[in-house]
Amino acid sequence: MNTDHVASTRKGRGRPKQFDREDALDKALDVFWRHGYDATSLTDLVEATGAKAPTLYAEFGNKEGLFRAVAERYMAKFADRGRALLANPHRSTAQATEDFMRDTAAMYTDKNLPSGCFIICTSAALSSSSDDVAKCLRARHHFQENMLTDFLRARQQSGELPAQIDIVALAKYLTCIQQGMSVQAHDGATHEELDGIVTTLMALWPALVRMGVTKRVTAPADI
Repeated sequence: MNTDHVASTRKGRGRPKQFDREDALDKALDVFWRHGYDATSLTDLVEATGAKAPTLYAEFGNKEGLFRAVAERYMAKFADRGRALLANPHRSTAQATEDFMRDTAAMYTDKNLPSGCFIICTSAALSSSSDDVAKCLRARHHFQENMLTDFLRARQQSGELPAQIDIVALAKYLTCIQQGMSVQAHDGATHEELDGIVTTLMALWPALVRMGVTKRVTAPADI
């Protein structure tokens, strides 16, 4: 018997598998995205990631800690992509907005991902007892809206958008359309159907800029 081979085999079997944090986060993201926070158990996460429960606890603290890390992973992977589209200096405000919204439609219906938006889907499935997780998700909802607000304000300051446009209201309107698209995708809408929503939005864009979303004026008090 080749004793060197036996020793090498035993050594290989005893070597602990290295924990891949990003791979574990991507797999946990898929589980949370499909099933929501409350319906996902530690057993589900152990099976999905291939890591043992003590390893996950050591790395993330608990299920909520893992979820928070997953939410950050999602934002890093997908929000940066949208920010890059909005920041393109070679596209007009309308063109950059359209690029951003069409990319949203494509992502929400990507067959390699769960349907819809992770943040919106998991928010909708939360129970009332998950207050801390709800706060975590609300902060990320605001991140998307703030990103659109910053984009529109920069274009307004450069003179591309009229000064009377209510930038905050317009950003909120676009965010609401995104949220609706996520719900539609989760209910089975196709890429083509979501693209149609974007086409309608862009047909309305000139009216939104010209007169549709203007700064709210407080009416004078009755005398």
